[in-house]
Amino acid sequence: MTSRERILAAINHEEPDYVPLDLGATPSSGISAIAYNNLKKHLGMEGGHTRTFDVVQQVVIPEEEIIDRFGVDVIDIGRVFNEKDEDWYDYTLADGSTAQYPSWFRPEKQENGDYLVHDKEGTLIARMPVGATFFDQTYFPYMEDYPDDYSDLDHQMGKVLWSALVHSPWDHAGDKDFWKTLREKTLALRAKTDKALMITCGCNLFEWGTFLRRIDNFLMDTYADPENVEELVEQLMERHLATLKNVCESVGDIVDILRFGDDLGMDTGMFMSREKYQELFKPHHTKLNEYVHTHSKMKTFLHSCGSLYPIIPDLIEAGYDCLNPVQTTAYQMDPAVLKREFGKDITFWGGGCNTRSILNRSTPKAVYDYTTRMLEIFAPGGGYVFNQEHNIMPDVPAENLLAMYQAVADFRKR
Repeated sequence: MTSRERILAAINHEEPDYVPLDLGATPSSGISAIAYNNLKKHLGMEGGHTRTFDVVQQVVIPEEEIIDRFGVDVIDIGRVFNEKDEDWYDYTLADGSTAQYPSWFRPEKQENGDYLVHDKEGTLIARMPVGATFFDQTYFPYMEDYPDDYSDLDHQMGKVLWSALVHSPWDHAGDKDFWKTLREKTLALRAKTDKALMITCGCNLFEWGTFLRRIDNFLMDTYADPENVEELVEQLMERHLATLKNVCESVGDIVDILRFGDDLGMDTGMFMSREKYQELFKPHHTKLNEYVHTHSKMKTFLHSCGSLYPIIPDLIEAGYDCLNPVQTTAYQMDPAVLKREFGKDITFWGGGCNTRSILNRSTPKAVYDYTTRMLEIFAPGGGYVFNQEHNIMPDVPAENLLAMYQAVADFRKR
């Protein structure tokens, strides 16, 4: 099988020739710049570039040598933007090593070592404290209350760091002829690779409520002020469907998977009851999936962290093809139970290695054994794409990363 065939077979719940693998096809299935530098150093890789395409999370674009070395089967089409050396510049990471930022991103270093980001209007929208490896949101447009009307919503969304500091290809969305360029670049990429192609679209609903209102306010709103929540979600849906229309018309016939995002869970359970999810968000998630499946050939992928067990049947009914990151450390997210109960109806994309306490803190042998056990649970019968649980963080030793990928390579030989 080609990589594209392997990924699509897995999503269609057909057992591929061997388990497909993702590293870096989304901003939630990749590797942080520090961990990437450590891996390259350990491998003796010289030259090349550590390019931080998701500046908020400090996540990099894996280079072709890494993709080929570990047998990665899917890539993000954003990698075909910002291809010139002048599109990037060097900066120093928290551990003292070097990476590159896209030329448009210029955080301001403070005397105490913090980095601040102001938008063009002078609003402080993001901060990365000294020694940290992630930018925090500092501006919440509707923190005090909902607006009387939403005529300014686009402007206010643009002041949220997830929009203002967006990764490629969306950092070029304001360019003239963007949609034409997106299609041309994606066609060229598809012609030269057999990898499956991914596009990240977000279209978050619950999360955009937390970005605009702040999470504590919005969580209370879902119960105390559902009318305003419903109105905000309707406004968001208008914008998301307009984006999806352009995406489907531009690349819907040549991209294989479209990634949605909406974190609905935490370690100890969901952010809301199943009934509340069904009331406020499921109908809209269903509409988003229906639009993509009706107007394109793309499969749909939901990134949603945390404990999701109660609503996985709803996510399946809503039309999601893939679920990521499969956070097995969260409440009720036992991998064997997930595979047994839902493995025939949704593709698990992740769950391959616990990034919280195994990949970063265990021995290479423990990582190898743990990864092998997860593969034995998730891979049989298809419906699985290997990825660790969310991004590979800066504290992950290179030896443990190699042990994880060796486990995948050995499992592929069975």
